[in-house]
Amino acid sequence: MQDFFGRASAAPDRVVVIMADQDQRCTAGELAQQAQRMAQWLAQQGLQAGDSFAVLLENRIEILALVLAAQHAGLYAAVLSTHLTPPEVAYIVEDSGAKLMVASSKTLSQLSALQTTRPRPCWTVDEATPQAPSLQAALQTTLQGPQADFSDRPLGRDLLYSSGTTGRPKGVLKPLLPAHLRGQLNPEALGTARLLSMGENTVYLSPAPLYHAAPLRYTLRVLELGGQAVIMERFDAERALLLIERWRVTHSQWVPTMFGRLLKLPDAVRHQYDLSSHQMAIHAAAPCPIAVKNSMLDWWGDILLEYYAGSEGCGTTMISSAEWRQRPGSVGRATTGQVHIVDDDGHELPAGDIGQVYFSGGGEFRYLNDEEKTRQAINDRGWVTYGDIGHVDADNYLFLSDRRADLILSGGVNLYPQEIENALARHPSVLEVAVVGVPHPDFGEQPLAAVVLRPGIAASQTTARAIAEQATDALSRIKLPQRMVFIDALPRLETGKLLRRKLKERYREEPQAGFALRDASNH
Repeated sequence: MQDFFGRASAAPDRVVVIMADQDQRCTAGELAQQAQRMAQWLAQQGLQAGDSFAVLLENRIEILALVLAAQHAGLYAAVLSTHLTPPEVAYIVEDSGAKLMVASSKTLSQLSALQTTRPRPCWTVDEATPQAPSLQAALQTTLQGPQADFSDRPLGRDLLYSSGTTGRPKGVLKPLLPAHLRGQLNPEALGTARLLSMGENTVYLSPAPLYHAAPLRYTLRVLELGGQAVIMERFDAERALLLIERWRVTHSQWVPTMFGRLLKLPDAVRHQYDLSSHQMAIHAAAPCPIAVKNSMLDWWGDILLEYYAGSEGCGTTMISSAEWRQRPGSVGRATTGQVHIVDDDGHELPAGDIGQVYFSGGGEFRYLNDEEKTRQAINDRGWVTYGDIGHVDADNYLFLSDRRADLILSGGVNLYPQEIENALARHPSVLEVAVVGVPHPDFGEQPLAAVVLRPGIAASQTTARAIAEQATDALSRIKLPQRMVFIDALPRLETGKLLRRKLKERYREEPQAGFALRDASNH
């Protein structure tokens, strides 16, 4: 089967990308030509196979063109979040070894910290500035220079950085694909076609930023498979429904935060759009509250597909709606690799026992410039972990408990924040809740609950005790939080991932914040 460039040559006039907010349409031929010119331009800038460059752009077609150019030229494209601060951008550009940068007039200011320390060549995709010439103007002269022959180069790919929820982000470096695969369909795209029933008739809605792994990779796979991508510049709940109706969307991808916003729409708005074309709504990135998922299933039907994976690509699990209804809270069985639950001594645990989640038989990767972190992710049997904790049931369905870094060690006992959160979230006054460990003089740590109340509920000692009291049927005394604070919103990434470290940093200095819930003198 042909790759994207082969498909574009065969059907150049097919519209393959729609930038929904601007109603901008791009054909396969236009995108392929732009990517091939960019590949030649990158070669003319001196980039050799295996080199990297940085991309800092809002959702634009140029992100796709630049990553396709990297594939064609055997390079790594480090796609950066537009929410990073200038020092964070400077760190990633330095860490990735990027030879040059591509930005826009909107993101150029985020490069200020880098350009005052170790400047690198930078181009903008729109308006030229004194600091950065126009990439489009440079591409006009590309064909006048010598043309590189990429036939012997490996196929390039993205270089994405972890979200940094537990520390500084790390680059996930996956091996380049061998040159003999040129012109063929990417093996990862073949897997996507099989698991998600994607192909030439797929219309894929991407409501998320393309600098995240899943939106970028799934969009590119849809293009490789001959489908069409509808991309939102920014997420808006009602507009997403309108786009499903307008473009007859068949597949989409979401994070739980988006589900929450969709469910907050008035019933009249939610039901005025025709969603009959919608065959599969994929979601991941963060745990989806059981109540939220049940509400989405009641609305959309059994079209939700949840998966668990990571940028490292060392293993994947998936679960259909029907399976999930039988096992609420599960993230499914392995579709890539094999799941193993391992204790602190490296022994594999039986079904039902909680331990660290590992995969065997998945893809290769390493953390760029961090051999120690790579070693920590791979055990002596070559199994790889994303750093999460969980268990499998008798049928090998995986249930996640928490990130290992988020464990609360209280008096020598491991406490799992997500278990505590699930119990507290059942109270009708709770909109959102997160639990973190804060210092305690006797037990080392104690659980503190940060709660966002539903509108109209007053923050008080009485409310705090009522929320904790209703959880006593699900939690033993040691697991109950000792303190509760009420806040306006939980710190999250735009993917919906909770920035638990932000709460830890805040309340590490204020362990007595909020309302006391019980006497912590003993367990």
